[in-house]
Amino acid sequence: MKKYNQTFLFVYSLLVTIAFTGTVFMAFKQAPSQLKVKELEAEQIKIVEPDGTVRLLLSNRKRFPGTSMTVNGKLVTEERPQAGMLFYNDEGAENGGLIFGGKKNVKGQVIDAGGSLSFDRYAGNQEVQLVGVNDSENRFAGLRISDSHPDTKKDPSRIWVGRDEQGNSEVALMDSIGKKRLVLKVEANGKSSISFLDAQGKEVNSFTPTNK
Repeated sequence: MKKYNQTFLFVYSLLVTIAFTGTVFMAFKQAPSQLKVKELEAEQIKIVEPDGTVRLLLSNRKRFPGTSMTVNGKLVTEERPQAGMLFYNDEGAENGGLIFGGKKNVKGQVIDAGGSLSFDRYAGNQEVQLVGVNDSENRFAGLRISDSHPDTKKDPSRIWVGRDEQGNSEVALMDSIGKKRLVLKVEANGKSSISFLDAQGKEVNSFTPTNK
């Protein structure tokens, strides 16, 4: 009788386990492809293509990937002390991003405060950048358009529209190596001007409004 009870319990447990496993399997099989949550907490999130290629990355400061650049023929990686997101092209290469930060040092000075939204050219550096910085060392904000230079292998600014550290509003047009050649400016006191500069940055002509 005792042996019969043990066999019954064994068979019963086996059937219950099979039934439970089947129920769970069917629930997952029939579950929708979308998962809805009210709140998600994470240090890093990656958006990927079906083949696993990363297209978008959101990260806190600690896990934010460094930036790589070539210096004297060597690949150098530098940390980026901000949080934000990175954009990746179809091939999984970084081609822009949004970074932001802001903190005080032990002296109470505001450092590393601001943000930047940028888009890169294919296999190159920044081409369009919307940036704003306001801390103990820098104070400027604006839109910068850059270009690649085949001879210098640099990415000089070609257009700048924004505000400088002196509070001047400025539109600057640069040549192919990044030298200012035409500047439209309105100073903080309201004084406005149009200036033409030579290749060395020397002003060759300037126009200011004439009071009537």
